[in-house]
Amino acid sequence: MINAVIFDLDNTLVDFMKMKRIAIEEAIRSMIDSGLDISFDNANKIIEEIYKEQGIEYQKVFDVFLQRVLKKVDYKILSAGIVAYRRGREAALIPYPHVYPTLHQIAKMGIKMGIVSDAPTKEAWLRLAFLNFHHIFDAVVTFEDTGVRKPDPAPFKMILEKLNIQPNYALMVGDWAERDIIGASKVGMKTAFAKYGDTFNTQSHNADYELNDINELIKIISNENIN
Repeated sequence: MINAVIFDLDNTLVDFMKMKRIAIEEAIRSMIDSGLDISFDNANKIIEEIYKEQGIEYQKVFDVFLQRVLKKVDYKILSAGIVAYRRGREAALIPYPHVYPTLHQIAKMGIKMGIVSDAPTKEAWLRLAFLNFHHIFDAVVTFEDTGVRKPDPAPFKMILEKLNIQPNYALMVGDWAERDIIGASKVGMKTAFAKYGDTFNTQSHNADYELNDINELIKIISNENIN
């Protein structure tokens, strides 16, 4: 029986890596157009290095980037980069195919829905609100709610508590086997691997289900709740 479906956010509901890549590319072009003397490839390499050091959600990436390139922050160039980044992000921040109808169908089935994300709280909610997802989900747990990242059991336990659901009645959907699938399995949740969002070329995930399209969830839930 499935009474709740919990989703990872990035690369499960939205193609985060594609969005990030497009936004960074737009920012680099705008900073170069504003007078930054650097090649596109070199700029991209430096920004990738900063993200590897600080994490993909690091909010001061362009400040650090300009410090490394210019030994100072040029606010004309910084502002151009930030504005272009935001415009590129908004243009590229779209859900995977069939996400909207699938979520609405799950809601019509009377199934609770939640989000467990390692993203900072503000960034997670901004993405949810931009996509008009913030009205759909019954509960959201982010990194800042627990202070630990998946696969630690704390985020999974918190979302179950917020939804008032026992783990064996919940299905976790995620693209990162080592975090989403292993973490949820350890607390007793059913699991579905979002293969359509896999960026790691995962060969083995050990999930209960594999999704090539998010709409496959409807059949999974229906079958689970008939048996």
